[in-house]
Amino acid sequence: VQLQASGGGLVQPGGSLRLSCTTPEERIDIFATGWFRQAPGREREWITCISSRDINSFYSESVKGRFTISRHDANNTVNLQMGSLKPEDTAVYYCALINGRGCYRDYGSYDFWGQGTQVTVSS
Repeated sequence: VQLQASGGGLVQPGGSLRLSCTTPEERIDIFATGWFRQAPGREREWITCISSRDINSFYSESVKGRFTISRHDANNTVNLQMGSLKPEDTAVYYCALINGRGCYRDYGSYDFWGQGTQVTVSS
């Protein structure tokens, strides 16, 4: 399964950015979709996931209340709306899929990965 992540860029602290993840050849709604991020010198960090059928969403404490994950079946996309961005949010962001309905936080539970998109929060 191919994933395409887009929407990264440079944003000032306190600003907003929206990332998108799509699967050109599959229906994304049959998968649980998660987002991870990896800053230089740090491990890849799980930040959010949306389940497939019941569309429940889950967030890490580091982004809860600032980021929102949503799925848009009409255009086969999962979006990550990021707000109140901080310099510590700077990282490469990855979307990933679980070949199943439920969400998990661990890296090993995800079956398919996108290529990553850079988000830089700086003044």
